[in-house]
Amino acid sequence: MRRVPTFRSILLASAMSLGGCGVSYVSPLVREDPNDGVQVVEITRDTLSVANAATYVPRALPPAFTQAAGGGSLRGAGALPAPPEVPEFAPVALDLRPPPPATPEPYRIGVSDVVQLATRSAATAPDATVTGTVSGSEVRQTYTVRDDGTIAVPEVGTVQVGGLTIEEAEQRVFERFLDSGIDPDFSLEIAGFNARSISVGGEVGQPGNLPVGLRVPRLDEVLAEAGGLAVDTPEFASIRIYRDGTLYQIPLDDYTERAELRDVQLLPGDSVFVDTSYDLDRALGYYSQQLNAANLRRAERTAALEELRAEIAIRRDALADERALFAARAELGAEPRDYVYLTGEVARQRRFALPYGQPASLADALFEDGGFETETGNPSQIYVLRANDGSTGEPVTAWHLDVRNAANLTLATRFEMRPDDIVFIEEQPITRWNRAFQQFFPTVINTASSAVD
Repeated sequence: MRRVPTFRSILLASAMSLGGCGVSYVSPLVREDPNDGVQVVEITRDTLSVANAATYVPRALPPAFTQAAGGGSLRGAGALPAPPEVPEFAPVALDLRPPPPATPEPYRIGVSDVVQLATRSAATAPDATVTGTVSGSEVRQTYTVRDDGTIAVPEVGTVQVGGLTIEEAEQRVFERFLDSGIDPDFSLEIAGFNARSISVGGEVGQPGNLPVGLRVPRLDEVLAEAGGLAVDTPEFASIRIYRDGTLYQIPLDDYTERAELRDVQLLPGDSVFVDTSYDLDRALGYYSQQLNAANLRRAERTAALEELRAEIAIRRDALADERALFAARAELGAEPRDYVYLTGEVARQRRFALPYGQPASLADALFEDGGFETETGNPSQIYVLRANDGSTGEPVTAWHLDVRNAANLTLATRFEMRPDDIVFIEEQPITRWNRAFQQFFPTVINTASSAVD
């Protein structure tokens, strides 16, 4: 009678047979072994400084990533042309042609005006000037209106105020504050009037351009601000006002005798000339030349601004091309990089590229792409394998991190990685046994089936 072997005896025989054949599951482990030149060092707060002492300078991005396309300055239009000399002639009777009554419009903010914003924020914009503080944490900031009519307010950005009255500008800033989620508690005023002026020339104490503020001055106020009349022969003098292409004339005798002529309301852009000449054509030529010169300067500044914008756009495109080329080369592996390699019970076997311009930590490498397998990975056996230069110690240092106490993960955030480091996580003991059994059990079944047959 044939005796059928039991499953237990088949299993035992198969195990002995496979063991004798050298068939077994082998998993990688890290062990200190002087023969192999491996030294295991625990990662602690005391040993972090030793691990991070290895010299390493992170690779830097190309200069195109640190350059800005802005910069440059507007080219100027040069000095205004010299005014023509107005010849003197024999006196004749002068006509009185005063300008018509005028009512100035509300002041509108213009280019080069300086506006002052009082807020509760201490931040300042690049082109803002802090002039002093007010009660509490409130700060007064001044901004010069740019050529495009904007000012740059911190945390808000550019605000278009050119061509607006103060009330309209306050409303515009109020809306931008609300849109940006900032407390709209502020006050706005004009600290410097530079956009509008009245030019004064001829026989006055101090010829020049007088800025016009919220209140447009009268004729006598303008002449007083220009140093007063400096006429040697007042009986031959006249005050000429050039406005919107029309030349008006007030003989000096009439000006001194009649109060309503001294109270003539001027307007921004008017030109006042105290003259002892009677050549109205030459006087008109002077004013026209002043107007043309102003228009020339304005046109030159506009052209210069367009040229600067075009130059910045060209530089921006060039930088974008350099950055795109670098990114394409890096994607194709044509740019040198420093890598750290992750193996063992990690979420994905891979290499981790060290960042540009700054070091990376062990936590960065571990958690960049999912961390490690908590079910199969052994949290007490996390290693950073680092090859030494051979000058001191063993050829390989295995920096060991035990995170069974999760607080030790803080050490991983302070442990700096070096090129060619290998992050290795051992498997759980039960994972090792399970994997060995998964490989061994099918073989046993096959062997038992053959024995039964």
